[in-house]
Amino acid sequence: MKKHTREVMVAYSFIAPNFIGFAVFTLVPLVFALVLSFLKWDGANPISFVGLGNFISLLRDKVFWIALRNTVAYTAGVVPLTMVAALFLAILLNQKLKGRNFFRTVAFFPYVASLVAVAVVWNFIFSPTRGPVNNLLSYLTNIPVEKLPQWAADKNWAIPTVIFFSVWKNMGYYMVIYLAGLQGVNAELYEAASIDGANSRQKFFNVTLPQLAPTTFFIMMMLIISSFKVYDIFLNIFAGGDNQLTDATRVLVYQIYNTAFRFLQFGYASAIAMVLFVIVVGITLVQFRFEKRFSA
Repeated sequence: MKKHTREVMVAYSFIAPNFIGFAVFTLVPLVFALVLSFLKWDGANPISFVGLGNFISLLRDKVFWIALRNTVAYTAGVVPLTMVAALFLAILLNQKLKGRNFFRTVAFFPYVASLVAVAVVWNFIFSPTRGPVNNLLSYLTNIPVEKLPQWAADKNWAIPTVIFFSVWKNMGYYMVIYLAGLQGVNAELYEAASIDGANSRQKFFNVTLPQLAPTTFFIMMMLIISSFKVYDIFLNIFAGGDNQLTDATRVLVYQIYNTAFRFLQFGYASAIAMVLFVIVVGITLVQFRFEKRFSA
């Protein structure tokens, strides 16, 4: 065997484990789901070809549109609030403060904490009648607890509640990314701005934000993708099992799971998954295109 061939084989041997894992657990299921979206199958009876029938049924499916609406509403709330909170924490904890590392750890802790445990604590804190949040609000405003927001128990407050929870749990992770971006900002730009007489606000909008543009685009892309794929947070906040999720808290990934494994409509569930895939890919492509224009 020639030396070049041996080197190529060694290189492929390092790539192979990761590629095999990607192919088995991601690529093959993705292709299978794409094919299955044009079929009708319940896992027991023979498979039948329905063409675009599953996608046409989606247009008339009220539950699908409710799940899509909830997912978009959740994404529209989580993305900007998480970015603002993470950037605020990053700028604050980038200063030379006493105990800075401790506060960084405290801000990052919710992200690494068990989702189930954190959700249980969160539900207790925001309990409509026994939770400290409503009791404190009642004490400060003299409004009876029964007339205050019911949070996760109220369909009108369900989405805002899970948005607040998601922001609180994930902002520490994106704070770390923003901190890394702040380390790369050229200090000479701040010195030049100070010489020109710029105040702190002008430095932030004319130096810090432009320098953090690549980091901001990356965080925005990751947040949008993760928000459209959300499922576990809804399931744990509105604990009690899948069947306890109502239309007010139904999201696309839950609808995919419910359609496939509760109603055994694997083809129809795959069609919903393909719609979600197209939405995420479309948003990602638009973001990349916008980032190139912005950078140019």
